[in-house]
Amino acid sequence: MHVASQTGKGARGRSRPLRTLLLLTVGAMIMAGCSADNSAQGTQGTVAAEQLAPVKSVKVAEIEKVQISEPREQVGDVLASAKVSVVAKTTGDVREVLKARGQQVAPGDVIIVLDDTDALLQQRQAQLSYQSALQSLESGRKQWQHNVTKLEQALSQATKNYNKMRNDYDAGLVDKAALDQAENAWKNAKDELEMLKENSVEGLELQVRSSELALELSDRALANYRIAAPIGGVLTQLNVEPGMTVGAGTVVSEIQQMDPIKIRALLTAQSADLVRGKTELQFYVPGNDRMYVGQITYLADVIDTQTNTYELNLSVANGDLSLKPGMKVQIRLTEAEEELVVAVPTLSIVREGADHYVFVLNGNRAEKRKIELGRLNGLNQEVLDGVRLGEQLIVSGQHQLVDGEQVEIAK
Repeated sequence: MHVASQTGKGARGRSRPLRTLLLLTVGAMIMAGCSADNSAQGTQGTVAAEQLAPVKSVKVAEIEKVQISEPREQVGDVLASAKVSVVAKTTGDVREVLKARGQQVAPGDVIIVLDDTDALLQQRQAQLSYQSALQSLESGRKQWQHNVTKLEQALSQATKNYNKMRNDYDAGLVDKAALDQAENAWKNAKDELEMLKENSVEGLELQVRSSELALELSDRALANYRIAAPIGGVLTQLNVEPGMTVGAGTVVSEIQQMDPIKIRALLTAQSADLVRGKTELQFYVPGNDRMYVGQITYLADVIDTQTNTYELNLSVANGDLSLKPGMKVQIRLTEAEEELVVAVPTLSIVREGADHYVFVLNGNRAEKRKIELGRLNGLNQEVLDGVRLGEQLIVSGQHQLVDGEQVEIAK
């Protein structure tokens, strides 16, 4: 019995660790099963929560173009399209002043007449010299023709004598000296005729040309005693009176051309970019409803480093002279339709730090878009990039949305 008892005790001692391991294994399996059940229940709960969460209602509006600002303008100066100083070309006493200061003149209109008595005498003298030269030429031509005729006759006779003398010499009727004498007479007559024909009346013709030139110069000098307008415009200065003596080179008046008239403006680089490619611009005088149109005649390609601007010139018909030098005008660099831009309500914009976003309806989802903003006008702001014309913009509830979230349009 004692032995059996020891044996049974030893068996029980060896089976205790086995039972402990079995219990731990079963416990682990039970705990793993519980965890798996809890995890499955959690996932199902989340899905159920999403399915049960209400879809957010939002309001939308179509993205349109709005007039973000009035046409952009630039101050311009009204200038004469041309300004010319009228200068006396000769010295003389003022006989008449035919125009008044402020009067409109046309090109060629005589403004001042100087005493031209001496110039008329010089012109008469030049005319007489010219007439005398013409008469001398005519007489010289007649005399020359007479001399040519005489020499031609003498040459003809000398030719006959020379031919006869050669025949007689060949026949032995005359000696060599007589033949040489006849030959020399023939050569001399021939040379004289050729020389006369070459010289003709060139000297007399030169005298006629010289007299003609002197007459032309006298005519031009006489014309200088009638001081005329070189361009059309308004006499803005008139510095002489009858009886005064003016010298050559004296400025006697000034003419400003005001039809067409010139508009000048200095533009920034941004403003110049608005104008490039255009051929005309509208402008108006402040306080006046009349709108003018000017043709662009010049827009600088290179910036003026002193003013840091680009010069713009317009040319405008001004037949009624309503535009006068010294006026200021407002030039429209853009038209009203050019200020129509894609814009969104400012309240629809979601701001995150320095970035700006809007939500656009894409199907039944809210799509988050980053946008680049431009000018602000009251309740609207220009969008330079990020959205397109005609898209549906979410304008309410956007601050509670996330990208891709399902939404429905509020009724």
